[in-house]
Amino acid sequence: MESLSDILISFFLVVAGIFGLVGSFGLVKLKDTMQRIHAPTKATTLGVGGVLIASMLYFTLVEDSFSFHELLITLFLFITAPITA
Repeated sequence: MESLSDILISFFLVVAGIFGLVGSFGLVKLKDTMQRIHAPTKATTLGVGGVLIASMLYFTLVEDSFSFHELLITLFLFITAPITA
């Protein structure tokens, strides 16, 4: 069971890194200001969300304690970041 939780946590961290990389690549390559704002906002929202989900899974599966803070941060991030950009 421990290896399954490690694989799941690693999966979310890798996906978060890929979204962060795509967002920064979009920031560099896009020409218009609005396009430059749009690409990193969407990608980093999903990237930070992936890191927070991995953190929630780590504390739930490995440390045997539920962390409510990451859930609140994730919900707040998914609601506010796309709206502000």
